[in-house]
Amino acid sequence: MAQKPSIPKGTRDFLPADVARRSYVIDIIKTQFERFGFLPIETPAMEKSATLQGKYGEEGDRLMFNILNSGEKVKKADVDALAKNNLGRFTQSISEKALRYDLTVPFARFVVQHQNELAFPFKRYQVQTVWRADRPQRGRFQEFTQCDADVVGAVSPVLEAECIQLFDAVFSELHLKDATIRINHRGILSGIATYLGAPERITDFTVALDKLDKIGASGVFDELRQKGFDDDSLSKLSPLLALSGNIDTQLDTLESILSDQPAALEGITHLRDVLRFVSPLHVSNLAFDLTLARGLNYYTGIIFEIAPPKSVAMGSIGAGGRYDDLTALFGLKDMHGLGISFGLDRLCMVLEELDLYPKTVQQSVDIVVLHFGDIYLHDLVPYISKWRASGLRVFTYPTDHKLKKQMQFANQSNAPWTLFYGEEEQKEGFLSIKNMVDGTMTKIKLDAFDASKFMS
Repeated sequence: MAQKPSIPKGTRDFLPADVARRSYVIDIIKTQFERFGFLPIETPAMEKSATLQGKYGEEGDRLMFNILNSGEKVKKADVDALAKNNLGRFTQSISEKALRYDLTVPFARFVVQHQNELAFPFKRYQVQTVWRADRPQRGRFQEFTQCDADVVGAVSPVLEAECIQLFDAVFSELHLKDATIRINHRGILSGIATYLGAPERITDFTVALDKLDKIGASGVFDELRQKGFDDDSLSKLSPLLALSGNIDTQLDTLESILSDQPAALEGITHLRDVLRFVSPLHVSNLAFDLTLARGLNYYTGIIFEIAPPKSVAMGSIGAGGRYDDLTALFGLKDMHGLGISFGLDRLCMVLEELDLYPKTVQQSVDIVVLHFGDIYLHDLVPYISKWRASGLRVFTYPTDHKLKKQMQFANQSNAPWTLFYGEEEQKEGFLSIKNMVDGTMTKIKLDAFDASKFMS
């Protein structure tokens, strides 16, 4: 019995139209990355497990795709660990490699490994696939593509401002309005945790705070009580959750409330330094969001997250932040980093839902040459070669099927033009060109055909 074709959950096939749309977005992102001085690199799809394990927290370790050892190495499996239900030790004994979970940790490894070949500050961009054993749902896949830009070897508010400007430039090119660039600072969150009397419980605090828009202030308070926060601490939190006004006003309020918290004051000062560089750029939809925490396992300073337009039910479509000294995990200290990332898959879904793709993106062929017999096609071969060399995308129908079938193919390929060259055209030395949008026909002398006029 033939096997039913299928793919693993959380993965997708991409049809030509899908690939064309993804390529359109990638090209825009890459162009903007390069305009800001970022250079392309690539890293392997798999890394040593030791490179990735422990860098993303407990959840990251749990969602990592481990690659089983093969051959003789299988015999080294720690069966005793399995019998004792020590799954962590057993997994390590049967797997020495894993698919990359993100692009940032492999980049830190890359920087340390190639430090003598790089000029610092080093700006890199990377567009590659990552894998996470997450539960598949809308906008969440087990295999997806990230578009990252990072700079290591320098600390400056200019760099943070450029990250904000880069987000804005990409969304402007994509005509994606109303995407909100949300910012926060790890120092502010640390200062608040200390202000509440629980500096060691910053993770519990931020996990609950992140749910404010879903469960409201009362829900956040209930969750924090369950985590051991007392009512005195929660009474201090209430004014912070009631922040309002523009970014400067909110930072002023925070500065007043957290006046005795050095970490928070340092974070506020840094955000203000960044905003002074951003202000002349007139970036739209920039907002301060106290609930923004991101993964706190390696972020140390400013934090970014991009919310799609409110009309689209989708999670964040971009994120990033400062991760000072991540390279120290691999033996290179004091190499501070800053990065942002676009989630290509979610971003493409948002653009499709809002119908923001140019119509020409789906056109992978400019013109379909119909086949009326080899005797006629022989005449066109040298011309077709010349047209292709000039940039025209030409599909030559390979057989002389009935005209109806060939026209159906031309329609399905979304080609804006079809070319007729049969007995009549051969006798008179011209081409018949059909506009597939309005159905009009045009006759052009074969030697006078200008390919540039038919390029999308």
